[in-house]
Amino acid sequence: MHPSLFNPSKLLLIAGPCALESSHIAHEVATTLRRIQDQNEKTLQVIFKASFDKANRTHINNPRGVGIEQGLEILADIKSTYRFPVLTDIHLPEQAAKVAPICDVIQIPAFLCRQTDLLIAAAQSNRTVNIKKGQFLSPADMQFVVGKLKTLNAVEIWQTERGTSFGYGNLVVDMRTFPILKENACPVIFDATHSLQMPGLGVGHTSGDRRYAVPLAKAALAAGAQGIFIETHPNPANALSDQATQIPLENFHTLLESCLDLWRYLNKNLENNVDI
Repeated sequence: MHPSLFNPSKLLLIAGPCALESSHIAHEVATTLRRIQDQNEKTLQVIFKASFDKANRTHINNPRGVGIEQGLEILADIKSTYRFPVLTDIHLPEQAAKVAPICDVIQIPAFLCRQTDLLIAAAQSNRTVNIKKGQFLSPADMQFVVGKLKTLNAVEIWQTERGTSFGYGNLVVDMRTFPILKENACPVIFDATHSLQMPGLGVGHTSGDRRYAVPLAKAALAAGAQGIFIETHPNPANALSDQATQIPLENFHTLLESCLDLWRYLNKNLENNVDI
């Protein structure tokens, strides 16, 4: 049986570059994350994330990443070198069996969260399944998505909020989402960077505004989120995807410490039982 990765006594952090662009960038990000993990071992659980294929691009000519074979090689190297659990997303049912031997968490993209065949394959992988709530779903509708995975006996289920479509070109985060999702009895995570997207406002790409990552992340934690999902890149302006929302790697530690300070305050009863 696949062991549970979620530890309620630690802040769950899913972090890494949006896309797997190269081994060098993945290692640069993982080095920073390893240092942060070591400094906060008693209150932080890092999951390294990156996508081998960005299948949902605005323009057909936009680059998609290194592909599944090279992507899994990079993720296996990161897992071995830095001792992180690793996460990637799948877009086709047949990818689940290929990803499962390497990845500890299989992620279902938001636009695909209701695709039953994809959920079946993920549930059968014997890996944690992280479902992104679709931009088109109300929080209450996630009970049916989670219900599919529970019926399929998924070993562990996480739910991630990443904003809801608000007219054209904007997303909003309803803070009522977090207590509603918690009713499904599965850990709730907030995607602090994809929630900043402004779909369709870029010319052939998704726009966004990373300035609001910290206030939204803190608000989500205060509303009950048990984890944070943050994409980071050494040079977001030159990133393969999500240039406007990924956090510059040099700023990542400061952002995370701000969130950890709040998480520690909110969980002070837990902290009283450990030496920090």
